[in-house]
Amino acid sequence: MASQSPKLTEKLVSSYPWMRTSFIVGAPMRLIAGPELAVAISSAGGLGFIGPGNDTRHTAKIISRAKELIPARLSMSGNLKTSAEPPLPVGVGFQTWNDDLETAVSLIRTYRPCAAWLFAPRHGQEEFNLWTKRIRDCSPDTCVWIQVGTLREALQATQSPTPPDVLVIQGADAGGHGRAIDGIGLVTLLPEIADATQDSNIPLIAAGGIADGRGVAAAICLGASGVAMGTRFLAATEAQISKGYQNEVVRAKDGVASTQRTTLYNQLRGTIGWPEEFSPRTIVNRSWYEHKAGRPFSELKRLHDLASEAGDAGWGPEGRLATYAGAGVGLVRDVRDAQEIVIGTQDEAKRLIKSLQ
Repeated sequence: MASQSPKLTEKLVSSYPWMRTSFIVGAPMRLIAGPELAVAISSAGGLGFIGPGNDTRHTAKIISRAKELIPARLSMSGNLKTSAEPPLPVGVGFQTWNDDLETAVSLIRTYRPCAAWLFAPRHGQEEFNLWTKRIRDCSPDTCVWIQVGTLREALQATQSPTPPDVLVIQGADAGGHGRAIDGIGLVTLLPEIADATQDSNIPLIAAGGIADGRGVAAAICLGASGVAMGTRFLAATEAQISKGYQNEVVRAKDGVASTQRTTLYNQLRGTIGWPEEFSPRTIVNRSWYEHKAGRPFSELKRLHDLASEAGDAGWGPEGRLATYAGAGVGLVRDVRDAQEIVIGTQDEAKRLIKSLQ
């Protein structure tokens, strides 16, 4: 039996000195995790990631905006010890299957984010190896995070010629794109990976179904050094999200019944090209139920496109638009500032962990 050692937690502290324990990370949700959310999370003592955009070239503008926000936001918290040209205290996420490597390297070299989160390769660990080497060559201070969802992927990453600085373990409860058919929950996945990788000296970050301090405490007991949350931050005031989408995240309950992992909404939105290993989890609505009832795709597409012109009414139980969220959506009951989410979750986790000692 293995759990993450204090030395690995200290490793994270040294890499991100403004962070408070327990370590809370804002996941790089595509289009939703923008500069305001990322900087707010880091300002609160967590680590915020900027999500991929529609085009890698657009990410440079997003990071530039984050850089403008950082001095004021982080100076207020007093957590960041500035030095000559320190790395930016925010991370950036890349979907390696469709983000452009050369563009990514250029913007990392220019802006030097503290971390780059790599996800969804088309060609497995070999693709991660290439990205990792190029990132380290252009910005040695940028730590490389790799997201995996199986033991096999974790071992390939830790045993590769270019192992990551941090390994993100995503369980099947996660929202957005995860393992399509071979994902399992964190309760079994995380401790098995912790046991198998204990000699790698690589911290593990747990992701998938964690929305409060109870999930953080559980993940730490299972072998993580910290957690990444996505669905909880969909209900942050700083998230780049339509109000109808956000309202549905707060409304939805019973994630087993209200969410499904399906590519239907990718097809309706015209989001094609994802590697077949990945499929997104979403809150289901009319599009899903009518699809299951046999309504022709052409009709579903027509109605979906009409709903996309209806504003916030396009989401909800009677809506038709994609509402990517995790199975822990029933634990998200209100919209709060990112700072309140981070600090409240950290404090709750600390109380719970202390009560177990």
